[in-house]
Amino acid sequence: MANILVTGANGQLGSELRKIGFTALDEVFFTDVAELDITSYEAVAKFVEEHDIDTIINCAAYTAVDKAEDEPELAAKINTEAVANLAKVANKQDCLLIHVSTDYVFNGMGEEPYTEKNNPCPVSVYGKTKLAGEEAIKKSGCLHIIIRTAWLYSTFGNNFVKTILRLAGERPELTVVSDQVGSPTYAEDLARAIVTIMEDDNRGMCEGIYHFSDEGVCSWYDFACEIVRISGLPCQVKPVTTAEYPTKTRRPAYSVLDKTKIKKTFGVSVPNWQESLAACMKELMAEK
Repeated sequence: MANILVTGANGQLGSELRKIGFTALDEVFFTDVAELDITSYEAVAKFVEEHDIDTIINCAAYTAVDKAEDEPELAAKINTEAVANLAKVANKQDCLLIHVSTDYVFNGMGEEPYTEKNNPCPVSVYGKTKLAGEEAIKKSGCLHIIIRTAWLYSTFGNNFVKTILRLAGERPELTVVSDQVGSPTYAEDLARAIVTIMEDDNRGMCEGIYHFSDEGVCSWYDFACEIVRISGLPCQVKPVTTAEYPTKTRRPAYSVLDKTKIKKTFGVSVPNWQESLAACMKELMAEK
């Protein structure tokens, strides 16, 4: 039995955790900004103490990658300062902190899947604030598990899958970047991985950084093609280069994550990205 605090519970991952649930013996408090302001140390400390929390799962994050370049203070407040608050409280109250981070802590110039031993080198405000959050956790001394993920999507919130579906229904043709490679992650799969970790009685002895995304490698173009193919929409997807589709933030050219450690340590099951996309699309299309 555990008393679990989930922050950012209205986001993609938090919503999937709410849908899946934990064991019947667990007391789970799903909170978002309306219920708990994690940028306030006092608010976090009071909540954790009053509810006798022993595990904090932080799904809250500032994820508007391009906007972060114009709002570095806000990005840092949520991705770094709030995380530091959670870590300090976790250390003081002897809680386990499970925190979700990102592939953007790397510069994306690699050619082999990134392991947890690769040195981070973020090139964007978003990536730098997320790495600073990781460092704040380690500095706090709290018991922690940091999970880096990438290309997150789900039936909840706004994401690439929903955007492509919408645009493919509105336009006869789409152009999508083909020279940025990674692994899509269905938020439900990540949520199940977190639940698997929570069911491991030895989780407290396995602190550190772990990588999780779905299996397989593709480009954003490949991803979009598969979304359109499954949808059956009469839209043609055409590849373009990053140079032809400039954005405010430099996207990682390569952000494949090695999942060996999380699979070996916790026995986490990692589905193929195409299999998971099909499952998500089935839900999305059933809603229409």
